[in-house]
Amino acid sequence: MKAMIFAAGLGTRLKPLTDTMPKALVPLSGKPLLQWQVEKLRDAGITDIIVNVHHFPDRIIDTVRANDGWGCHILISDERDALLDTGGGLRKARHLFANEPILACNVDILSNIDLNDLLRCYQQTGISRLVVSERTTQRYLCFNEQNRLQGWVNVATGEHKGEDGRHLAFSGMQILHEDVLRRLDEMPEAKFSLIPFYLHIMSASPLQAYIPRNYKMMDVGKIDQLSEAERFAHSL
Repeated sequence: MKAMIFAAGLGTRLKPLTDTMPKALVPLSGKPLLQWQVEKLRDAGITDIIVNVHHFPDRIIDTVRANDGWGCHILISDERDALLDTGGGLRKARHLFANEPILACNVDILSNIDLNDLLRCYQQTGISRLVVSERTTQRYLCFNEQNRLQGWVNVATGEHKGEDGRHLAFSGMQILHEDVLRRLDEMPEAKFSLIPFYLHIMSASPLQAYIPRNYKMMDVGKIDQLSEAERFAHSL
């Protein structure tokens, strides 16, 4: 299996650091965020990785080359002409992983997830898995009793799509079957996130919840959280 790390974002919440560097290279304890993600994937046996780039793209490309991909074979999906969000970025990069499933994750989310267990769960069924948890947020994915995705809700505004169900918060990580990946072409926009895509296909294509045990995660999204993020990273 290959992986894709979404690293093309502007990192506006990490300004002023991201005025001079991409979010993917923001350091935690001397290692860029991208390296933390690559090493976690590598330790789970995934060494073929796609990284998409947009903001300071050459800085990311040069860093990957200078470090020999941290022991992995890293391919670049270049979005410097237009930022495509997670869904559009995954569709643009699809030719790089051909006809096989993909584990996709955000560069700025750290967690203690056991990737080997996630991979085992996917391999047992071949059903696409969305990593979710019971943490408190405003927007939730809704799952039925069989843990299949059936809707989405914003509890702050009351907006909802599909059917209600068990509310679980999305973590920004997923394993997608190749049949699901082929359906990315059904989205009419060039730029779109994965959530509306999932809501579009969920009736015909099963998307199963994966709820990690004893899950801890942190979105490294704000400049004043970096010290906390360093402590969190060392606790993993």
